[in-house]
Amino acid sequence: MLSSLILSWAALAPLLLEVRAQDVITDDTFFYGQSEPVYPTPETSELGAWADAVSKAKAFVGQLTLEEKVNLTAGATSQTGCSGFIPNITRLNFPGMCLMDAGNGVRGTDYVNAWPAGLHVGASWNKDLAHQRAHFMGSEAKIKGVNVLLGPFVGPIGRVVRGGRSWEGFSVDPYLTGALVHETVSGTQNAGVITTTKSVSSNVDDKAMHELYLWPFYDAVKAGTGTVMCSYNRVNNSYGCQNSKTLNGLLKGELGFQGFVVSDWGAQMSGVASALGGLDVAMPNGAGKWAGNLSLAIANGSVPKSRLDDMATRVLASWYQMKQDDQGFPAPGYGMPADLTQPHEVVDARNASAKPTLFDGAVEGHVLVKNANGVLPLDPNRMKLISLFGYSAKAPDYNTPENAEMLENYPFGPWAVGAQAANWSEVNIGWMGNLSIAKSDIAPNGTLVSGGGSGASAQGLISAPYDALVSRCQDDGTALFWDFDSGSPAVNPTSDVCIVFGNVWATEGYDRPTLRDNYTDGLIENVASQCANTIVVFHNAGVRLVDSFIDHPNVTAVIFAHLPGQESGKALVSLLYGDSNPSGRLPYTVARSEADYGQVLAPELALPGERYGLFPQSDFIEGVFIDYRHFDAKNITPRFEFGFGLSYTTFDYSGLSASVVSDALQPYPTGLVVEGGQEDLWDVVAVVEASVTNTGGRDGKEVVQLYLGLPGEDTPAKQLRGFEKPLITAGETATVKFELTRRDLSIWDIEAQKWLLQDGSYGVFVGRSSRDLPLIGTLTVNTS
Repeated sequence: MLSSLILSWAALAPLLLEVRAQDVITDDTFFYGQSEPVYPTPETSELGAWADAVSKAKAFVGQLTLEEKVNLTAGATSQTGCSGFIPNITRLNFPGMCLMDAGNGVRGTDYVNAWPAGLHVGASWNKDLAHQRAHFMGSEAKIKGVNVLLGPFVGPIGRVVRGGRSWEGFSVDPYLTGALVHETVSGTQNAGVITTTKSVSSNVDDKAMHELYLWPFYDAVKAGTGTVMCSYNRVNNSYGCQNSKTLNGLLKGELGFQGFVVSDWGAQMSGVASALGGLDVAMPNGAGKWAGNLSLAIANGSVPKSRLDDMATRVLASWYQMKQDDQGFPAPGYGMPADLTQPHEVVDARNASAKPTLFDGAVEGHVLVKNANGVLPLDPNRMKLISLFGYSAKAPDYNTPENAEMLENYPFGPWAVGAQAANWSEVNIGWMGNLSIAKSDIAPNGTLVSGGGSGASAQGLISAPYDALVSRCQDDGTALFWDFDSGSPAVNPTSDVCIVFGNVWATEGYDRPTLRDNYTDGLIENVASQCANTIVVFHNAGVRLVDSFIDHPNVTAVIFAHLPGQESGKALVSLLYGDSNPSGRLPYTVARSEADYGQVLAPELALPGERYGLFPQSDFIEGVFIDYRHFDAKNITPRFEFGFGLSYTTFDYSGLSASVVSDALQPYPTGLVVEGGQEDLWDVVAVVEASVTNTGGRDGKEVVQLYLGLPGEDTPAKQLRGFEKPLITAGETATVKFELTRRDLSIWDIEAQKWLLQDGSYGVFVGRSSRDLPLIGTLTVNTS
């Protein structure tokens, strides 16, 4: 996808002159040498938490033939439905490894749960739920014989607002993303399944790389992620899966990553260069690049034998680290039939104990952004008639075995989550860089519980909003009218409330054509013109603008329901009636107009005939200033700011304190490189505390947010550096404590190539959102 095509633009700025025919670049040799070379690949070491696993892996590799080592470095075909397969070594009882997509549940199989999507987890701002969700997803994967889950997704961190894959990630903010990816990695791997943190792709200026795009990878590696995926795009015009700066220098060097680097499917673009550049495993195979050629490269010295040994060691170390050598681990792909339409053994991976997490996770990712005059929660005693409108209220028309297979073969086609839009709209960029036609950004065939593409799971069931409301209305004796099809429905004038359901469709393979659509806006305005109490619910796979109707006096409430997974309807009804209290917060900024996002709204597109027409570039000149950082820097007032969300209760803030707790601070870290970077980056150096009182009449969870204003030039006015989500009973007060690490207070020094802790005064802001910060203080840092 073009949104991840990245280039350091400053070096090319002088070339941006009037394009003449002879200036059009037709050969990629023009770009050679723009990525700093870092060789050789650092070898995995017998230190820290991986010491025992690495030791076992080295001993195992010492028994392998050259051919067996080579076989571990590339995928192979299998008789399973696994997305990828690392071949077995029969003589040494290594069973091979099944790799499987799992953005919001195990893909391509049956008898698994459809979990809330990454964006929904981000909107929950709940670290505990992120961990629980990951653990249950990992447990389901293990039962199905999946060794490696191809997630979580953190890069390039949702920079492009219209990006088609933003729903797979957690947030546009590196701190929020980092905290949630840490819990996701640890939760999944505690269940015995390897995570694949993806994708190492971004190559902006050095400061933005570290402070924004690489930040969550620090957290993932700190948590012990066993695999990291490299991407299709070039990085400084060196293909991502052979880029030695990112793979050798940053990932395996600076971050101390001990696992293996796997290519995205078909992203390996060279043989020797990718081996030397840090790639360890090519997927789905090494045909044409490695295969027999890697053996030849070892024989003629193009690739050192030590590099091959390290590639194999890293694969096996991840396997040992998750204790997958245990006899109790299922055979790879055991519960992943190659063809779900053919008779196969039932392997039910669902666990009854997961139900509370499925439900709570669905509830907490809903964000209430408007609630005029407290119309929510609904009073069932006053509800005689509820009228429902919109294509996204009901379950999709089908949910069949073929859907799971279609997710792989047609990442932008129709399947059970309702992606049956056929109204193609505009030219856009495809996932392999080809010009294509982008689809509508709504899914008119039914409610959304997931986005599309390789990260989407095949749900076993869906609780749609309509079904859940029917059940509730039956219990309450409330009449229910509905019209799912009309764009200009007639409304019964005796309706006590009208609920309009829309959605925002997004998928791998295409960026969204717009952040709103005329059809849904028109539907909302039509209903609101006839109904004085109109509630709008969006199941959105990304940012959705609302300014065309948000100030309509009859639009009384608006909920961003995101992508809740299979418990969607039950969770929504629980919130509508007040059985649950809304606690979600926006993990992105909702602007008043698309233009407010600036150049990160959509990917830049160079057309054939233009200078870079054959080699599309994205310049990233905004540096670290994306989302709320951009809005702050440009003094733009958003419609709803990052971190915003309403509750059915109220909270007051008081008692701010901030202090440095570490003595004899040095400007730069001095510790050894361990998993997650230099070990003293993670030392706690300051503490901030605040008191939060529930002043309302309901128990509720409050997302208490901490932002810091770091000294220095080209630094955002404030950056998220902490959040907690306590449950506070009505009338009670909670003390919230934030422990700040050296990394939290540091900026990246491009000259020293280290994290710098600066002397000076740091602004401290605590509150409800990035623009509602009632507690303001300072923190003074002095280094020796």
